[in-house]
Amino acid sequence: MLGKKLVTAQKRGETRALCLGLGMVACSMMMYFFIGITIVPFYTKSVWTTETVCKVLKANIKDKVFCPNSEGSEDEEIFPYPCLQVWVNLTASGQEVMLYQTEDTLERNPKCSYVPDKGENSKEVKARIETIASNFKKYQTFPCYYDPGGTQTSVILSRLYPSKGLLFAFLWPTLMFTGGCLIIVLVKISQYVSVLSAWQ
Repeated sequence: MLGKKLVTAQKRGETRALCLGLGMVACSMMMYFFIGITIVPFYTKSVWTTETVCKVLKANIKDKVFCPNSEGSEDEEIFPYPCLQVWVNLTASGQEVMLYQTEDTLERNPKCSYVPDKGENSKEVKARIETIASNFKKYQTFPCYYDPGGTQTSVILSRLYPSKGLLFAFLWPTLMFTGGCLIIVLVKISQYVSVLSAWQ
């Protein structure tokens, strides 16, 4: 009687462990799919792939410009903010080009090097932009990214999804997938050993 209870408990434990392993594998596959349709396209579309050194030539704050507050809406609200324009000397080619914060900054407003987030306080935005401008004037040389193919003459300060960030995004689903497969393999080995012991 006690042996039957132990066998039943063992089978329940194996079933739960097997479900856990299969669930981890399924979740990791969903995470792979989500990363593949969200982060990977932005990474592959970015042409600013080569890192170089940029030297600040001038960093000026122009008059306020207007930026759409909601894209694609019929009644677009707009908010004004000071337009920071940073021009740098590209070490790789020696050209004078405009610097943008990220790829998204160029798409949102090609006239300005920095675009603030939506709904921010105007005083805070002004203070932040002035701080950014002073930092550029203080730190003249810094790493930046440019397009080696020449399709984009501008440069960006940082990529939205760098190579390290992409690898880090794939790290967690990979660990989950590996752990799930390991659990499934251990359960199958346990079942095989149990059947072999019972047969002997």
